[in-house]
Amino acid sequence: MTAMEEFAEYYGMPSWSVTNAFRVLTRKKPLEDSNESKLAKVLSAFDLTALGIGSTLGVGVYVLAGEVSKQYAGPAVVVSFLIAAIASIFAGLCYAEFGARVPKAGSAYIYSYVTIGEFIAFLIGWNLILEYAIGSASVVKGLSTYLDQLCGNPMSSFLGTHMPINIDGMGAYPDLFAFVVTILFSLGIAVGAKESTRVNNVFTMLNLGVVLFVIIAGLFKVSSSNWSIPKSEVPEGYGHGGFMPYGVSGIIKGAAVCFYGFIGFDCIATAGEEAKNPKKSIPFAVIVSLAMIFLAYFGVSTVLTMMLPYFDQDEKAPLPHVFRINGWHVAEYVVSIGAMFGLCSSMMGAMFPLPRIVFAMSNDGLLFKFLGDISEKYKTPFKGTMITGLLTGILAAVFNLSQLVNMMSIGTLLAYSMVASCVLMLRYEVDDRRESRIVGNGRVMVLEQDRPCALWRRIFNLNGQTVPTKQTSRIVTYSVTLFSLWCMVFSQILTKFEEDLANVTSFDGIKLVLGTIPLVLLLLIVSRQPTSGVKLSFKVPLVPWLPGISILINIYLMIKLDILTWVRFSIWIAIGLAIFLSYGVRHSRLRQREQRNNSIAMMRDCSNSALLGGQENSKYSNEVPLILMHSTS
Repeated sequence: MTAMEEFAEYYGMPSWSVTNAFRVLTRKKPLEDSNESKLAKVLSAFDLTALGIGSTLGVGVYVLAGEVSKQYAGPAVVVSFLIAAIASIFAGLCYAEFGARVPKAGSAYIYSYVTIGEFIAFLIGWNLILEYAIGSASVVKGLSTYLDQLCGNPMSSFLGTHMPINIDGMGAYPDLFAFVVTILFSLGIAVGAKESTRVNNVFTMLNLGVVLFVIIAGLFKVSSSNWSIPKSEVPEGYGHGGFMPYGVSGIIKGAAVCFYGFIGFDCIATAGEEAKNPKKSIPFAVIVSLAMIFLAYFGVSTVLTMMLPYFDQDEKAPLPHVFRINGWHVAEYVVSIGAMFGLCSSMMGAMFPLPRIVFAMSNDGLLFKFLGDISEKYKTPFKGTMITGLLTGILAAVFNLSQLVNMMSIGTLLAYSMVASCVLMLRYEVDDRRESRIVGNGRVMVLEQDRPCALWRRIFNLNGQTVPTKQTSRIVTYSVTLFSLWCMVFSQILTKFEEDLANVTSFDGIKLVLGTIPLVLLLLIVSRQPTSGVKLSFKVPLVPWLPGISILINIYLMIKLDILTWVRFSIWIAIGLAIFLSYGVRHSRLRQREQRNNSIAMMRDCSNSALLGGQENSKYSNEVPLILMHSTS
């Protein structure tokens, strides 16, 4: 049965009806789901914070500062990290509010499910599976390569000689070590959330200890003169010296690269169902982990660029290099060990959320049911964890992942954008607890209603309406959609200023100003609408401006990705659509719930019709309420 036939069967209407298809694809999950979670609630705020730090502060802290300072920003890499941290905090605050609203496993998948609808939620969940699978595979591949090089390349030499893979796009040899390590990590995660987070906490604390050691040890060798090197002493091709050798454009380019160093904190939100007090611990963990990560990056980049001129940095291993130059060989080995801990904590952080996403989608009927089965012994999705671990291990063992890393970024940025959009829509949604109609003393009193008025008065809410209605909610939805689409156009205008700032003309400046006006106007329209009165333990400040800036940043970074990334992304989406249309749309729990409700309503209508028609069949009229009661229960 095709998807369109399912739509027709579901609603009893012609299969060609676009309206029917739209209604099915946009069915929403209730914000307050009464179903009791089968996952064990064992994670504290500390566990969630360590998970966020571990998944984000991986090997990047040992590499990123040297790469960005040498190629893009010079000593101003500290400013690049600050800009990237602010942009990440914008996204993090949106995740924090949603974590307080919807403390469920699934992260951005669940968030989009309760606000936009089933179809978009599936696409977001499918992208998150891609993000975490490739992220895990790339980390374990890096761990394998790092260890191999540390030991003198024995594994690559043996396997490359005896088991070569001569296929374009794949690795030179099957990385058996990466495969085994992936399976072991998957087994550790499958055994229990608390046990796996304890291991992650150890890795994360050791990693932070090494970062702190680097900063303190480096302070004994810093020199402020390395932040003010004259142009005459700078080699050709490395800018103009000083604090900003590559200018403002270099800082912005560096910030775009540094932004990817903060990707990973969203794994905190995937553990919502296993947190002891998710409505408080998730916002706390998101904000604290991002702050800790920024301090680590800021401290390492400051020490690094003050110990050695930016143009002398080693792009692949800057920290061991700078300590080697200064003759501190013990510190060099400590940093190498710290990189190992960083890789292990990154891998744990990347692999932990993957089975939770699969569990959430399977539990909603959008993916195969067996993937969401909970082990009675371990209280975790054991089968889903091991299957996703197996697939990740195969990716790490067989494929050359260097070309797939950008695909991880596109999935993450799309999820960030969707979460920020969902925050805006929920903040201005129709509030069921402040109904416009109150029944009292036998009368119906209208408090708020959509009064006929000019379009521009409705758009800017010049009537001073204070309670959200369906009309004001639609205005917000349309405005956020148009804002996101215009961000794509505006990103193309901004690209000129980043890539060729020296040749920017006055016409380019006019285009920038004209492109900014619609963005500000659309957010102004949103800000004029009445907000929901729902009480939350945490709310994003400066709505809609802060989520709007987050959407713009994420879309801008997505536009910067190469065309091949978009092609591979499209192929992955096509595979997901095939699964959704052939399986998910028919097995959706929301569909089954709606069918149940429709059956109850039909039986109630039959009962009412029988009573109104004067039928006095006592057996029939007495049994219908019993049937309804059993159906509801």
